[in-house]
Amino acid sequence: MTFPDKRPTDIAAFAEAYFQNVAKAAGSVDRARIAAAAAIVEDAHRRGSAIFACGNGGSAAIANHLMCDHCKGAATDTALRPRVHSLSANIEIITAIANDVSYADIFAYQVRNLARPGDVLVTISSSGDSENIVRAADVAASGGMKVIALTGFDGGRSARIADVNLHVAADNYGVIEDVHQSLMHILAQWLRLAHMDPALIPQRKF
Repeated sequence: MTFPDKRPTDIAAFAEAYFQNVAKAAGSVDRARIAAAAAIVEDAHRRGSAIFACGNGGSAAIANHLMCDHCKGAATDTALRPRVHSLSANIEIITAIANDVSYADIFAYQVRNLARPGDVLVTISSSGDSENIVRAADVAASGGMKVIALTGFDGGRSARIADVNLHVAADNYGVIEDVHQSLMHILAQWLRLAHMDPALIPQRKF
């Protein structure tokens, strides 16, 4: 059943239902796939390979946040030196590609120019079917890169292209994006925890 399927009686009732749906959606994510995604990201960091992230709208904000939480967060108190880039962050190159090539190629074009075999692409798309996301995933997969796709709804084409699909079983954009944001935080904070001195953990804020 879709959420919401009717007008709530008041905002408190809507908040209660919303939080219940977030909890249900978070519980739907396969934990083994989270571990597989973490292994890909950690391996890339160890090898000095680059990780690229992309998304549209709210998912673009998550891609930008991912860059921050790895390059600053995961690098703090660890020997990790993450090379993470958001393909959604540079409005100059995005608009140049959109204007001169096509909007559908704004991420794929950057992947072709910037990425190398062994790098990783993280796509963030609630539908999993945005054309610019799918094209970027195709270019990455055909270019010897690992692809991690964060999806919702039915997963779309990017779910089928990805080496690891972190799928959220929900059909509300806000709920899906909330869980995607949590997955981003989990991956970054886990890597920091796994690579820092255990004695420092209770002294730090995460």
